Order: sequence, then C-alpha cells, then structure tokens
Amino acid sequence: MNLDNIRIVLVNTNTPGNIGGVARAMKNMGLSRLYLVEPREYPHEEATWRAASAGDVLDSAVVTATLEEAIADCQFVVGTSARGRRIPWPLLDPRKCAERLDGVSDDQEVAILFGREDRGLKNEELQACNLHLNIPTSEDYSSLNLAMAVQVVCYELRMLLSADSLPKAEDEEWDSPFTTREQMELFYEHLEQTLIDVEFLNPTAPRQLMARLRRLYSRVRLDEMELNILRGILTETQKRIKGIR
Repeated sequence: MNLDNIRIVLVNTNTPGNIGGVARAMKNMGLSRLYLVEPREYPHEEATWRAASAGDVLDSAVVTATLEEAIADCQFVVGTSARGRRIPWPLLDPRKCAERLDGVSDDQEVAILFGREDRGLKNEELQACNLHLNIPTSEDYSSLNLAMAVQVVCYELRMLLSADSLPKAEDEEWDSPFTTREQMELFYEHLEQTLIDVEFLNPTAPRQLMARLRRLYSRVRLDEMELNILRGILTETQKRIKGIR
C-alpha cells in the first residue's frame, strides 16, 4: 500500500468548512493529496480553520475545473455512492475497497471520488470509475458528513497499511507474564484467609463467596505484577488486623 499514490477528489463541494474537515481527516490517516473539482468557495477562511493543523494539505491542494482534469493521469478510480444504480457496477465497502487498492496503489495513480454534499456523484461521474464504494450506515439515518465519509475510507487505508505493525492479539505486547494456575490458587488461598481475618467470610458458613470471587477474577487475566499488587494489599491488610488485635 502506497498512500502517496492515492488522491482524494472532492467534486463541487458546497461548504468550504467541509474541505477543511476533509484535509484534517486525510492528514490524521497519512494521506496528503487533495484535489478539488470546481468547489463553490475556495480558498476560504472557514476551510483554513476547520483544517486545524492540516493547513499543508490545503496549501498543496490541486483545484481543477473538471473531473476529467483531476483524474486524467489515474489508472484506477473509485467513486463513492450512497444508493443503488440502474446499471449494476462493482461495489465494495471501505474495508474491501482498501484491500482491493492494496498493491494497485504501489505503482499506479489512484483517485477516490466524493461527490456533492446534497446529491453525491452524478451517474456519468460514477461511470468514469473502475468500482464504486458504499459506506454501510443505519437505515434510520444514513446521511454522512463529507469529512466523516472521507475519514472512514482513509481509516481503512491506514489500517491496511499498519497491519503488520499492529498487535495480532490483545496481549501480544503485555509488559509482564500472565499468572500460572498455581499462582492463582495461592492467591485464592491468601484471599480466603484474609477475608476470614477481617471477618467478612465465615468459614463455617462460606456459602458461595469464594466461588463467586473465583468467577470474578477468572473473567480477566491477571499478570504477575497485578497479582503481586493484590497479594501485597492482602498482606498489609492482615498486618493491620493483627496490629489492632
């Protein structure tokens, strides 16, 4: 995946603030090439302040009079579409689209098109694309702000790019070894005795207290440092009880 070969193309954007929001969304995810096809108002101070620290993306944005100019040198074009079309076209969600672009963007120019805030891309604009991209949303409210839509797509591209550096499991980069079964059994013995010492547990009528506490601690995986902290608390509690007595 080469993000430098991917350009975000906004077609006839109505609100300059959305342009700034898109620039910020792009920079968050490591994309920098923004193309603006006949924006209604640009440059504009609203775009500048909405971009926050992504002013460099705005400064390098390419403004064109037509979509043809914006994508003329591209080998692969994706068009975002919020609705079904009369003529079926290859259609992917953002994650599958990112996977499709992986490799393509290594040596080819790629454009991802986003249409007008109120009506998206026209049919003839979508017909200039190799595939269409749809962001699944709730049926109760399917409207996405332009910057939000760009953020979703750029996020999936970033995730694919960063896949090799992300932990493969939740505990892959843990800072302390996890406890063994033997260590946990010693902890439960220590916990039970402490609860007896503070008279919270009646050994003659234990009911299901220890079973429930076992279930509680079994829902998480304690590491050795965490277990040492808990046992240290129990030890100090026992010392205080003995001192009082």
